[in-house]
Amino acid sequence: MGLTKTDFMRGMQCRKMLWLDKHKPRLRVIPPEIQARLDAGNDFGDCAMGMFGPYEEMTVYRPGTHIPDKKKMAEKTAQHLASGTPVICEAAFLYYNHYCAVDILRKTENGYDFYEVKNSPEVHETFVRDAGFQNYILSRSGVKVGRIYIVTHGEDENHPFVPVDITPQAKAYYTWVNSHIWDLNRMQKEREEVMVEPGPQCREPYECWYYDYCHSQLLQKRGEGEDEDL
Repeated sequence: MGLTKTDFMRGMQCRKMLWLDKHKPRLRVIPPEIQARLDAGNDFGDCAMGMFGPYEEMTVYRPGTHIPDKKKMAEKTAQHLASGTPVICEAAFLYYNHYCAVDILRKTENGYDFYEVKNSPEVHETFVRDAGFQNYILSRSGVKVGRIYIVTHGEDENHPFVPVDITPQAKAYYTWVNSHIWDLNRMQKEREEVMVEPGPQCREPYECWYYDYCHSQLLQKRGEGEDEDL
């Protein structure tokens, strides 16, 4: 069991969040407005695939499901890298079971540039860290990464995609990723529930889907403490 990009980012926001994802996902409560935002982001990403013209998409699902088959996607990606496909979408990579799928991978004279698509009018630091994780996995997988871009949405339909070069910032996170990825991977396998006190991480940078669960635990704990004082 390794970490995906999403696993890593959620684990860095809160270790307990990652543990719950792996052991008690039934407790998730995703507000409708958040789900709508996620769906809109997926739609924007699908539209952005053609921003450089013809492309090959690597998505492969497990039979009878909509769950990506990571191993087959990574194998398919390797085949297209070997054949020199100019633009690869959802390019998948596995490194010691750690996984990422790059929105757009574009071949250059010296290697590959990659583009992370975000349905946002501006670049946030969370996006840069996200790209930093992908750069780590690609680099460890032997890909020569050139420039790194966050693709935000433009002001109108005539200019729908705005690539923003974040190369130095994203590559600067290489050591940061390496410092945490192995520890988070070990932690997510622990049998006992990871205990973290609720705090700012419950809402920053995103509201946690286990907010109600963790805060009910806190209220219960406080109630037990008051009973002991009586």
